[in-house]
Amino acid sequence: MEQETAGSSRNTEQSIVSEELIAEGKWVKLEKTTYRDPTGKTRTWETVKRTTRKGQSADGVAIIPVLQRTLHYECIILVKQFRPPVGGYCLEFPAGLIDDNESPEAAALRELEEETGYKGDVAECSPAVCMDPGLSNCTAHIVTVTINGDDAENVRPKPKPGDGGTSSHRGLTVHRVLR
Repeated sequence: MEQETAGSSRNTEQSIVSEELIAEGKWVKLEKTTYRDPTGKTRTWETVKRTTRKGQSADGVAIIPVLQRTLHYECIILVKQFRPPVGGYCLEFPAGLIDDNESPEAAALRELEEETGYKGDVAECSPAVCMDPGLSNCTAHIVTVTINGDDAENVRPKPKPGDGGTSSHRGLTVHRVLR
C-alpha cells in the first residue's frame, strides 16, 4: 500500500497569484493577496506590509539588552509603553525601525539609547526573522546587547529621544527583569 507524503504528486507548488492594494498609510499598507494552495485551489488572504523598508535587510531591530553589574544578577531590560493596536500597555524588548543606510547593529544601539538611555556593545545579531508571518511581511534582526552597568554613563540612564522628537518615547517606562 502506497502512503501519501508531503511531497506527493497531489501537492502543487504554492505561489502568489496577485496582490491588490486595499489601503495605504504612512507606515503600513493592507493588501488582498490571492495565492494558490497545495491542492491547486485559489484562495485569498489579507496581508499587512510595511511601507518603510527601502533595501535594508529587515524592517527593524528587537533588542535583548543584558545589564551586567558587579555583585548583582544580570538583568534583561524591558520597556513598557502604550500600544494603540492592543488598546493597552505592553512590556516588551526595546525595538525600532532601521534607518536608511544604517546597519542593524547601529540601529539597535541607537534605539536602545533612545528608549532606555543605556549604552552597550553588540554581542550578537541574528539574520532577519519574520515577526508575524500569518499577518504581515514585517521582519527584524534580534540583537543582543551587553550593558556595563558599572560604567558611569549607565548608572542613572535617561532616555534620549532621537530626531523624531520626544513624543515617540514619552511615557515609556524601563524595567529590569532578572535573567
